[in-house]
Amino acid sequence: MADDKSTDLKRRSFLKLGLTGLAAGVVPSAARALTGAGLPRAAGQTAAPQPKRVFRTLGRTGLKIPVVSMGVMNADNPNLVQAALDRGIMLLDTAYGYQRGRNEQMIGQVIKGRPRDSFYISTKVPAPRRAQTEAEAVGGFLNMFETSLERLGLTHVDILSLHDVGTRAATLNDPVLKALAQAKKEGRARFVGVTTHGNEPEVIRAAAESGVYDVVINAFNFRQDHRAEVSKAMAEAVKAGLGIIAMKTQAGVYWDREEQQPINMTAALKWALSDPSVTTAIPGFTTFDQLETDLAVMNNLQLTEPELKDLRFEPAAGGLYCQQCGQCRPGCPQNLPLPDLMRSYMYAYGYRNLEAAHALVTSLELPDAPCRDCAVCGVRCAKGFDVAGRVRDIARLRALPGDFLA
Repeated sequence: MADDKSTDLKRRSFLKLGLTGLAAGVVPSAARALTGAGLPRAAGQTAAPQPKRVFRTLGRTGLKIPVVSMGVMNADNPNLVQAALDRGIMLLDTAYGYQRGRNEQMIGQVIKGRPRDSFYISTKVPAPRRAQTEAEAVGGFLNMFETSLERLGLTHVDILSLHDVGTRAATLNDPVLKALAQAKKEGRARFVGVTTHGNEPEVIRAAAESGVYDVVINAFNFRQDHRAEVSKAMAEAVKAGLGIIAMKTQAGVYWDREEQQPINMTAALKWALSDPSVTTAIPGFTTFDQLETDLAVMNNLQLTEPELKDLRFEPAAGGLYCQQCGQCRPGCPQNLPLPDLMRSYMYAYGYRNLEAAHALVTSLELPDAPCRDCAVCGVRCAKGFDVAGRVRDIARLRALPGDFLA
């Protein structure tokens, strides 16, 4: 026990000294586990009433799912996931890479012993990066998926998706389509999908044309300048029989990195669910209060006038959410992967998920000192972000060993 405490103190000291801004607000899992629902009730304490559940059907899959589901990416407290299922949530969304695999392992422990028809599991696998042949690509994808199944303790998942693509070509990657089809044929995935954080209309339309995908999991929120086009593409996909799961619905959680101006979570979630093409949303709540807030949306899905006023629709309203539009790219002489870096910044300051931010930053090929050699930054952001400042800030994560954040 003493060694564990010593290691933890060293890690926290390192974070405090080297990355004070990023470390602020990161709450240890053990502390979160001591608060809220999901823990044994005291004697005489009554259970909270079951919330209202509104169901929609996920396209041709036929799955009937409450409109509020759980994105588990940022959660590391099994009590919270347990509480979500106990409170009526059915779909848990995870991925091969979340928390370096611990996310799937945690979910596996939570669902162990639960009736298999009482929950749905969605997981996501990226396209293999270094495959030289089609056989290597198919095999690499399926091997990662097999690892996911082992972590989850399942023989099959309900939705298996190709993770994080942004182009038509990547969506229609032939080896991956063959791998998905094989997983479905073998019964290890009931349905298959694709996920996208940016260039959503192109990806959604490609998925609908593929004849392979059953589901699209795409970013959709009130902060997207192209939200009308995303909505149009989703409607086309639904007409083709696909089911739509909305992610990034909370648009970065905060308007500011200091967490003094929270986005109205209820209003943001209601806005996304007001689109008839959306079957369910997967907000990434990490506290029991957030769980109850999201569930309460189903009591009344209608946006009120005050809630609408809380949503800032003007393009230059700022915030932490990057819509991945790519407008910034042409102005960067270093050709930096700016949308990915902006997404990392949101993970760190909006989600307070340093591990996810670190994993994304360290996966990128960055120069030693990004954004330090240009006298004047020529990048122009559609949201008015100080892109260079955010790049310099988030690039500091490369100094951290990954296991410090595990």
